Amino acid sequence: MAVLNRGEAEAIVLASESAADLLIIDERRGDQVARAQGIETRGLIGVLLRAKEEGLFPELRPILDELIQDAGFWISDAVYELALERAGE
Repeated sequence: MAVLNRGEAEAIVLASESAADLLIIDERRGDQVARAQGIETRGLIGVLLRAKEEGLFPELRPILDELIQDAGFWISDAVYELALERAGE
């Protein structure tokens, strides 16, 4: 079984106990454990794509760039390009 950090484990337990509709989690291990327990998950990029679809902001690229440059958010170049493609940019 995957070893989770305390925050991931607590988020999964809370989502399970409260029958949450969705758990926002980016760590692969936590995502796998949550999904194995039948919890629907979404990562930050998925949340941002949904927000753009709903018209909450016009472009994804500046938000991703700011997350990467200023907040230390890491995604691979391939995921970055895929996110932009899905956003229609």
